[in-house]
Amino acid sequence: MTPTPVGMRCPECSRERTKVRTARSIQRSSEPVGTYTLIVVNVIAFIAESSGGGTLTGGSGTGTIYEKGALFGPSISIQHQYWRLLTSGFLHDGFEHIFFNMLFLYFIGPSLETTIGRLNFFVVYFVSLLAGSFGALLFSPGIPTVGASGACFGVLGALMVVMHDRRVSIWSSGLGILLVINVVFSVAIPGISIGGHIGGFVGGLITGWLFVQIGEHKRMPAAALAGCVIVAAISVVAAIAVAGGHGLVPNGLTL
Repeated sequence: MTPTPVGMRCPECSRERTKVRTARSIQRSSEPVGTYTLIVVNVIAFIAESSGGGTLTGGSGTGTIYEKGALFGPSISIQHQYWRLLTSGFLHDGFEHIFFNMLFLYFIGPSLETTIGRLNFFVVYFVSLLAGSFGALLFSPGIPTVGASGACFGVLGALMVVMHDRRVSIWSSGLGILLVINVVFSVAIPGISIGGHIGGFVGGLITGWLFVQIGEHKRMPAAALAGCVIVAAISVVAAIAVAGGHGLVPNGLTL
């Protein structure tokens, strides 16, 4: 045995280098890379959208990428362009639209990602995006819809579930106030998809509950992921089913 700073070790082991995790390395591994990645992807999509004929001011709904990727019921039900359920969540109608969505994601995304893990965070985001697409089509399938708002609302919903499980008040944490403000804006400002916001938020609540109750408390992470896949599948099937309808509020909902 050979004496070393960490105790007695055999000659073979004493010649090996031991990897030590420092506080700095742990902090790097817990950085919200997933959140930043999603922001970058959204920005790149917006740049491509603007280069393809879109405008920075928004409101025009023009451009090749916008026309091919926006969520639009008739294109899904008649032309079977199902990719719109996903691509619409990465397109935005003007600089102001993407700025506020990415700012929202920048502030709340890291809190959720560093709490439930990067993979689970991605799952929450994409399931909420699909649930938001269903909500938007359920309310107004004939109105072209774009934006990451549904996914962002889903992140907020999942974070509220996690904070509640940690016995953190949603009001003292500011999440409740943030939700109320966004709901008021959703119904007060014309052109905002209230259905997309509600659908995404509900998707986030469900996936957040699955990860907390099934994944953490019952220690069945695979079952939690399977549940999320089922929610995503139901959202897609339901979105396709309502895409050809008239919608609950065909002309949109505003105060």
